[in-house]
Amino acid sequence: MAEAPPTVLVFAGSDPTGGAGATADALTLASLGCHPAIVVTAVTAQDTTGIKQFNCMETELVIAQARAVLEDMPVAAFKLGMLGNSQIAAAVSSILEDYPDIPLIVDPVQNSGRGDVLAEDMLDDALRSLIIPQATLITPNSLEARRLAPDADTLDACAQKLMSLGCEYVLITGTHENTPQVIHRLYGNKRQLETFEFERLPGGYHGSGCTLASACAGSLAHGLDPVNAVGEALQYTWETLKHAYRSGMGQNLPNRLYWAWEMDKPESDSET
Repeated sequence: MAEAPPTVLVFAGSDPTGGAGATADALTLASLGCHPAIVVTAVTAQDTTGIKQFNCMETELVIAQARAVLEDMPVAAFKLGMLGNSQIAAAVSSILEDYPDIPLIVDPVQNSGRGDVLAEDMLDDALRSLIIPQATLITPNSLEARRLAPDADTLDACAQKLMSLGCEYVLITGTHENTPQVIHRLYGNKRQLETFEFERLPGGYHGSGCTLASACAGSLAHGLDPVNAVGEALQYTWETLKHAYRSGMGQNLPNRLYWAWEMDKPESDSET
């Protein structure tokens, strides 16, 4: 019997397109050699052009899903995506408090990549007071960082504020910034640790934030230190965007299994 891969417990909403949310997390983690265990926090009706509707799960069912996994399987990392409302955030926080030694990666998503709302109420206070203090790594884009730290006047100040809440590392992604290259900044120990620059790719992508946060969780689950885990996750995510495809009428879908597609190319294709 094969040795079990590390399990990552994900809290996420469903996406029927498979481009974002729970499916994106599962594809990413499986691609990186992890076993994804998914706690569904909300059910969405969306396509690649935007959100149509969503309903949050009952808090008790969210707790029951998580406890069922945690009482049965060893979990190497947690990954938080769409929480949906402050009640679910509080419930998830109470679960996390029982597992302080397991790395926690937080994608503080409240809007889709196109700006559609993904929360019934403003989660900022719940994130700041309940979730971020327990986080190993939080992965906001620049817009989310500014929203979570509204009094900060620079992205560096945003990172300092978020670390002051208790999280160990902050990765602020730069896709939304007006720069020729995409610049990502990793902070820890009250200072900037690394800067990662990538070619800016054309178009929009459905589920890139989910992919990055899950890749960070998967890398940490495999035992990488946070700086190397972030570097590996950023490179992987960029490759999924570089190899993205368009299945619907809206945004491109990251190709989380791009490496397998390359392996499966017919020899005749590789020779031409």
